[in-house]
Amino acid sequence: MTGHPDRPSGLRRAPKGWAVTEEKAGTLTQCLGIAKQIDPAPVIKIVTKPRGWRKWFKPRLFSTREQEPTFIVSCGFRAEEPVLAIKSAFGGRPFAVHLQRPRVDGYDLVFVSRHDWVPELDGIDHVRQMVGVPHQITPDRLAAHAGSRSQYAGPADRVAAVFLGGSNGAYVYDAACHLTIGNAVRDLEAAGWKIVISVSRRSSAETLQAALTLRSGNVTVWDRTGDNPYLDFMAAADAFLIAKDSITMPCEALVTGKPVYTLDLTHVPGERLLKFETYHTDLCETLKLTKAFDGDLAPYVYEPLNETARIGTIVAEALANRERSGPRGVTVSVKRQI
Repeated sequence: MTGHPDRPSGLRRAPKGWAVTEEKAGTLTQCLGIAKQIDPAPVIKIVTKPRGWRKWFKPRLFSTREQEPTFIVSCGFRAEEPVLAIKSAFGGRPFAVHLQRPRVDGYDLVFVSRHDWVPELDGIDHVRQMVGVPHQITPDRLAAHAGSRSQYAGPADRVAAVFLGGSNGAYVYDAACHLTIGNAVRDLEAAGWKIVISVSRRSSAETLQAALTLRSGNVTVWDRTGDNPYLDFMAAADAFLIAKDSITMPCEALVTGKPVYTLDLTHVPGERLLKFETYHTDLCETLKLTKAFDGDLAPYVYEPLNETARIGTIVAEALANRERSGPRGVTVSVKRQI
């Protein structure tokens, strides 16, 4: 790959990736999911926005004395202009990839979720569609946890993994929502399922307590003590029931090829709800990947979704094409809204 201009031209180095993201775990996992397809140990750069006096002690995001990145993967609007600053500082050489509709122009590749796509993006060569969002769940990672199933069920049992999130402006986890979750779990238990339930970092204390009341000999609930058994639960599951407040978790579960059902929550009318409902309608009705939960987790067939691997392949091919074309510097221009 293209190296530092002072590096002898005969020496090549493995592609070095930087994951540049704002302070959100969800955006970081998207960046790492793609970057690790090419570089197993990408450098993580977190863009912070400290307030008050703390901004005077904010550390520098990067230095040109660091090993020059071959490529950058970013997500979140606060990462956009810092990425272009990094690209410019290294003579335009780093290949910049963004995983969201950016507010500035200057990226080499952009991937925009179908539920965020707008007609203005049609026909722009370096802007591509993706389903949902990328992540770090891979078949190999789940295979390493395959032995966990025996902790929760016998060989003849069916295991349902129930994944819960938190209120997010589109949906709210209120008393009615907790009742819906409880009824769903009890109905599945009555139908003979073994059930594992995991809450997320966004789940409230009330949601956790509501889940803990469902514990029984057939229902296992992670109580936030010890390591998060999320990967164990995924590997053990024969089917998934995932609350609709998450965009990432259905995409992760769809890697498995197992049934993925979505559980409706109390709606909060507005633009954010429209975005989430557009996403779920696309997965369920257009792409036929998920199903709306109506009391059963019946099996169905679909092609497993692995956008992380697909996007990683596209980026790797773009890097290989750039290497074949030889070193080049690029003048990075910044324009508002593509």
